[in-house]
Amino acid sequence: MNVILDAASPSGPDPVRDGDQRTFMQDVIEASREVPILVDFWATWCGPCKTLTPAIERVVRAAGGRVRLVKIDIDQNRQLVAQLTQLGLPLQSVPTVAAFWQGQIADIFQGALPESEIKKFVENLLKVAGGQMPSAELLAEAKALLEQGDPQGALELFAGLAQQEPENAEALAGLARALVALGEEDQALEVLASAAPKIAGHAEIAAVRSQIELAQAGREAQAGLAGFEARLAADPSDHEAAIELSIALNAMDERARAAETLLASIKLDRAWNEEAARMQLLKFFEAWGMTDPATLKARRALSGLLFK
Repeated sequence: MNVILDAASPSGPDPVRDGDQRTFMQDVIEASREVPILVDFWATWCGPCKTLTPAIERVVRAAGGRVRLVKIDIDQNRQLVAQLTQLGLPLQSVPTVAAFWQGQIADIFQGALPESEIKKFVENLLKVAGGQMPSAELLAEAKALLEQGDPQGALELFAGLAQQEPENAEALAGLARALVALGEEDQALEVLASAAPKIAGHAEIAAVRSQIELAQAGREAQAGLAGFEARLAADPSDHEAAIELSIALNAMDERARAAETLLASIKLDRAWNEEAARMQLLKFFEAWGMTDPATLKARRALSGLLFK
C-alpha cells in the first residue's frame, strides 16, 4: 500500500488581499463583523516582513475562509497609519499584525513569529469568534473513524492533513495508527521516520512507535507464552520470564495482567538488570497512553512500590 500525501486545494475566493486607506473600513472593520480579519502592516524595506507575510498567508489559506488577511503597506498608507496610531495601535515598527473581530482589535503581535506560533495566534482568534481551524475538525473526524473501525477512511483524512501541515504530530501519528490497523506496520514505521525533527520526539509519535515495537515483540513472545508461564510458576524470581510474559500478554491486549506481572517482578527485585521490569512498564504506559485505565491503575500501584 502506498500512502499519497496530497491535500485538496481549498475552494472559494482567496482570503488574502492587499488593502489601503480607502478600503480599510470595508475590508477590515465591516468585514470583521462576519469573520475575523488579520491586518499585516508591512514595508518594502522591512526584512522580517519578507518571511512573516508568506507564513501568515499559508496559515490563513489553510483556515479555509474562516479568517481573512489584509496586507497594508505602511509607506503607501501614512494617513491610515497615523489614524490607527492615534487610536493606540503600535505601528512605530513593522511587522505588526492586528486581529480584528466585530469591528474591534481583538489581539496583536509584533515581529516575525514562527509559522507554528502564527497558527496558534489564529487558532486563539477563531476560538474568540466561536470557531476553530478546519484541521481541528478533520483531526477529530479522522480519530472518530479510526475508533469506529474505518481505518481506510481515517487514513485518507490523516494523510491529507499531514500533507497540509507537515509539523502536525497528531496527524502524522494518526496516519501511522491507521496504517497499523490496515496491517501495514512497516509503512507506518516509514511514516514515523519521516517526521520533521521538530516533532520527532512528540508523545503521540513516540506512543505509536512503541505500540508497533511492542506488537512485533509480542508476536514473538506469544510463541513461548506457555514456557514463560511455566518458568515463572517454577521460579517467581525469573525476571526475564516475567518481562517476556508481560510482552506476550500485552500483545494479546491483556494489559492488566501484563502490568501485574511486571509489578510482581519489581516488588521482588526492583534493581534487576538496571530496573528492566520498571522500564518495560513505562514503555507500556507510553504505548497505552497516560489516560488509559490500565496505565492509571498500574501507575498508582508502581508509586506504591517505589515510595512505600
